[in-house]
Amino acid sequence: MFLAADPSDPPVSLDEAAERANEAAGWVEQNWATWLNVGLRILLIVVIAIMLRIAVRRALTKLIERMNRSAQAVEGTALGGLLVNAERRRQRSEAIGSVLRSVASFVILATAGLMVLGALNINLAPLLASAGVAGVALGFGARNLVTDFLSGVFMILEDQYGVGDTIDAGVASGEVIEVGLRVTKLRGADGEIWYVRNGEIKRIGNLSQGWATASVEVNVPPAEDLGRVRELIEEAATAMAKEEPWNERLWGPVEVLGLTEVLIDRMTVSVSAKTMPGKALGVERELRWRIKRAFDEAGVRIVGGLPQQAGGEQAASDPTAGMAAPSAYASTTSPQSVAASPISPPAPLSK
Repeated sequence: MFLAADPSDPPVSLDEAAERANEAAGWVEQNWATWLNVGLRILLIVVIAIMLRIAVRRALTKLIERMNRSAQAVEGTALGGLLVNAERRRQRSEAIGSVLRSVASFVILATAGLMVLGALNINLAPLLASAGVAGVALGFGARNLVTDFLSGVFMILEDQYGVGDTIDAGVASGEVIEVGLRVTKLRGADGEIWYVRNGEIKRIGNLSQGWATASVEVNVPPAEDLGRVRELIEEAATAMAKEEPWNERLWGPVEVLGLTEVLIDRMTVSVSAKTMPGKALGVERELRWRIKRAFDEAGVRIVGGLPQQAGGEQAASDPTAGMAAPSAYASTTSPQSVAASPISPPAPLSK
């Protein structure tokens, strides 16, 4: 919408119009060099920031790919069996690469933004002071979130656990089904799902890395021949180690460690074996099963920790084993019996 000129305004002469045009042209001629300098500086900052960001992201990507290739090189070897598998290392390296790329991009772009504002002659002191105050306030208000995030980053960098591992985190235990920078998700033994904040995890017991130990204790009578007991256990363990799937789950020979304790009614023989991580419980159950069958076939009795009940061999040898202790109330003349007897009513008076 155009406004009509006010007829009351005095007309502008040609000399005045030419003077104003000359002033505008002079102002533009005086400042165009500054504008060009600032524009070129901003363009250079933006181009350098973009190129630096691309170069850093490519370098991090190549580093992650090299880590994955080194993990695949040891897969299937004896060393690779003791380490985490290649897929888990790939997931861990990708998570680390994602965090590093995000941090590098934030630092580069934030620095470039501040340099652009400085090139426009904008005072950055109030902005930086406000950002510092906001950062302090955010740090106090979200300190738990920061703690969880930093704990998650260090957990991934140190490879403390991964998806599929069985861990004991103190506050909860179970199989890891998801690992995040803030929360770790576990599935318990009964199927429940635990959401554990990474900042609350003070200790980690990883039951799926390296190897596990299966321990079995066998109780035999004190009169049993220990050489025969050792021979039966070793025969059962040797037969177990040759069958599937126990030949893969057993990572070493089953060892008879010796006597743990010797008591009046029993002797305890300890048996141990190095197993695949997370398979120790199944190996213990199978080993107990085979030892019990071998002992039954050889006539070796396994005793428990509880005393034998009345009616067995001890009852037959001692007839008084099932008798109760004598009581003071059994005699009618004892003071306890007299005190417990009711008082008889007085006899009626005769007339």
